[in-house]
Amino acid sequence: MPQLSELYQLKNYIDTFALGHYARVLDAVDRRSESSVAFKVMRPEHLDANGDMQWEYRAFGNEADILTRLWHSPNIVKLYDCGFISDREEAPRAGEITSFQGDVRGFIDNLARFAAAGWRPYLALENLPRYHSLFYLMKPNRPNKRWRLPSEEGLALALQFSELLLLAHANKIVYLDHKLEHVYWDGVHLKVIDFNSSRRLDDDRMQSPQQYMKDVHNMCVGVLYTIFTGMSPLKTSLRPQPSSRDAVEARYTDINSLDFTMEPSLSEGIAELLNRGASEQLESAQEFINGLQRAAAEHGWQFPDYYTSAASSDARVQMRTGLGKLRAGQLNIREARDLFREALIQDGISRDLEDELRRLVVVLNEMLNNRVVP
Repeated sequence: MPQLSELYQLKNYIDTFALGHYARVLDAVDRRSESSVAFKVMRPEHLDANGDMQWEYRAFGNEADILTRLWHSPNIVKLYDCGFISDREEAPRAGEITSFQGDVRGFIDNLARFAAAGWRPYLALENLPRYHSLFYLMKPNRPNKRWRLPSEEGLALALQFSELLLLAHANKIVYLDHKLEHVYWDGVHLKVIDFNSSRRLDDDRMQSPQQYMKDVHNMCVGVLYTIFTGMSPLKTSLRPQPSSRDAVEARYTDINSLDFTMEPSLSEGIAELLNRGASEQLESAQEFINGLQRAAAEHGWQFPDYYTSAASSDARVQMRTGLGKLRAGQLNIREARDLFREALIQDGISRDLEDELRRLVVVLNEMLNNRVVP
């Protein structure tokens, strides 16, 4: 049986800005392919002393199964490998490993055997850049400061997310764990992570529609409200949300209306649609998509069933081009700041050069703190 270090080079934690309940996630290199992956391993405190499987253990099989069923969606994090490790340290570095790679069925069938042996499950996933995490980007770093996505980008993200839910619901899957920490966005493409709290439904025709409606509710409240306003629906500052099974079920239960008074610039069509979702007036992801297309048409989007003027459509093209240039500019500013930071830590540079580099870093940080888009 191979050693962990033979298959993976594990590096630093990449989840420190939003710790999860089930697992820790480390930056890693799969030595078989030399590709970068996110190595998600169960926290050791969820190992049962008697070798039984706690909920958190079974969640790894659940997540692998759901990611496999939704593999053809461009909006979910990709699964590359699954298996078990013998090391019981929170940050594993040694011990043996059993890798099932693409054999998800084999991984699930062996959960009980490896739980009894005291091994921990892991998933090797697509490694998404931290600077695409909307929680990382939107969390204020000073009082009375907030960012929100431009409505153009928010509409694009909402459309991709709702299409993901439409696909999931068609496969009798509800995502459930809607929160900003799970949303990655580069200005064009959405990626959603963490399906360990998601659920496959049985054939109960009475219960399933309610679950699908609740999934749309949670998306509107837990993700879309924040990206369009920069505020938490829980009326607190943006902070990581608990992710235990009970916390996921109860997180937005009491929220049935959303307050947009702090963001009067948001179009009435978008605000009304999100409030309909919050009050559980939208029965399906398709109904949400229909409403979203209607609101998007007022922003220059073109859909067969909704009218937009030629002028609005042309203006939207210019807006999209401008937002692309804006994001490229912000990326260049970040890269310049990081170069100056790296130069600062070199030994032997002159005091004059050090002072100038520090000045530039301060100025660039100020520019990024006053950026237009997260």
